Amino acid sequence: MKDIVILGAGTAGTLMSNHLAQKLNEEWRITVVDQRKVHHYQPGYLFVPFGVYNEEDIIKPIEKFIPERAVLYQESIVKVDADNDRVHLEDGSVLPYDVLVVATGTDIAPEEIDGMLGPHWHQSVFDFYSLEGAVKLHEKLKNWEGGHLAVHIAEMPIKCPVAPLEFAFLADAYFEERGMRDKVKISFITPMDGAFTKPVASAHLGHLLEEKNIEVVPNFNIMSLDGEAKKILDYEGKEVSYDLLVTVPTNKGAEFVERSGFGDELNFIPTDKATLQSKVKENIFVIGDATNIPASKAGSVAHFEGEILLENVLRFINGKTLSSRFDGHANCFVETGHGKALLIDFNYTHQPVSGTFPIPGIGPLNLLKESRMNHMGKMAFKWIYWNMLITGKHIPFVSAKMNEAGKNLEETIV
Repeated sequence: MKDIVILGAGTAGTLMSNHLAQKLNEEWRITVVDQRKVHHYQPGYLFVPFGVYNEEDIIKPIEKFIPERAVLYQESIVKVDADNDRVHLEDGSVLPYDVLVVATGTDIAPEEIDGMLGPHWHQSVFDFYSLEGAVKLHEKLKNWEGGHLAVHIAEMPIKCPVAPLEFAFLADAYFEERGMRDKVKISFITPMDGAFTKPVASAHLGHLLEEKNIEVVPNFNIMSLDGEAKKILDYEGKEVSYDLLVTVPTNKGAEFVERSGFGDELNFIPTDKATLQSKVKENIFVIGDATNIPASKAGSVAHFEGEILLENVLRFINGKTLSSRFDGHANCFVETGHGKALLIDFNYTHQPVSGTFPIPGIGPLNLLKESRMNHMGKMAFKWIYWNMLITGKHIPFVSAKMNEAGKNLEETIV
């Protein structure tokens, strides 16, 4: 019996467990490790503060989505001993492996910012990248009477890079629908040059911030937070005061990565960006937010990576050369409020392109254009996620490699 161990049962780990269960013969034992009991639909966090979803809408038992042939360990990971092909767990268990897939994602680390944690955390300073933070922010917004709402990104990379901007757009609509938009100043504070991570997107979509009267504070690299004075300070001496701060703190990979001695300074694992084989050891592969590859840390990327990683794990097992065909493909809806959304599609070599998706020339979704149809696609994705994506089913017309047909590729080359 040979062993393949998957660390993490979030989006990437769950879909890989299902992919591998469908393809590996009975000679292989599949083991999945995750200390959690429930699976979170993380894209749903964005909607919880505004009352669109509640906690019950976005969590389900983890074991419901793990294939029957897989063994599930619900235990914390102490470290990976890559030299001896062993995973050590908190309860003292030691799991040997022939192939290891790391899919432990990333999480917020507010402790990385001086002053961010304290009595003001989840009182006047909130996150929405955790379920707890999103739920508490919902309670805050229900009774908030207005003031300066500062939406803030500490540093990149973060998972779902467009989510902070979506939050600002949804907040604009939320306060307008409550008849109090004139009582709220919204600022978007970012360490980047502009609101969007891609220059082409900024050029096409920057007008939305002006139309919604959202102030952009660029190139703000936070040094510290003063919760008593309600202000954040950057390394150049700039300050932003707030009445309510909604922040995306530093994102870091899992702590066991540091204990295992093979992550970067943020615990992301060095990974070949085309094959998804780790640079730690040839029998370790990495998928999703746990990697250090220059692709977006988004669920769509994990989905696209899964198809290529399945192929490469099978190639590795059979002694074949790995396929270098992951192109960094990402496909993200961007909620803009009032029942509309944008859709962006890009990869390593192309910034967001205009055109149609997923069927060339037909759509029904249009890229880089705000529409109600795109919003409907965003809301329908929850069903697709639970019933297709993490269960390892192919999503029709959506390919892992970015399809260039039906798209305008001019001025989008990186």
